[in-house]
Amino acid sequence: MNEFKIAEAAALLGVSDDTVRRWGEAGKLRIRKTDTGRQVIAGADLLPLLEEPETASALAAAFPLAKASARNRFTGLVTAVTKDGVMAQVVIQAGPFRVVSLMSREAADDLGLEPGMLAAASAKATVVTVEIPPENRT
Repeated sequence: MNEFKIAEAAALLGVSDDTVRRWGEAGKLRIRKTDTGRQVIAGADLLPLLEEPETASALAAAFPLAKASARNRFTGLVTAVTKDGVMAQVVIQAGPFRVVSLMSREAADDLGLEPGMLAAASAKATVVTVEIPPENRT
């Protein structure tokens, strides 16, 4: 499961840690405690909040994924993955930007892409690539 600490969720949503905590207390966001007492939020639970216009992601600065030559990078949460026999469509909500990438089904399977996980889409010329953090690789 893709889970984020309160500070990470706040960066994804473009709000303060306190706002995320208040949303948890108000029932707007489900926050659970791990066995070690750390508060975490499932990535899938953040998806409805990403659709709200006031949430702008500061994620790119908070979670750099890798060095790359592409300068147009959109870091956010995967909101949908649609696969058929050969191709896959991956949708990433990166702050106010919705990025759609078409790739081979094999590539999507290799990355293990699923809604709620952290990913970055980068564009160079007419190609958009998708990356995930090393800890999400299987």
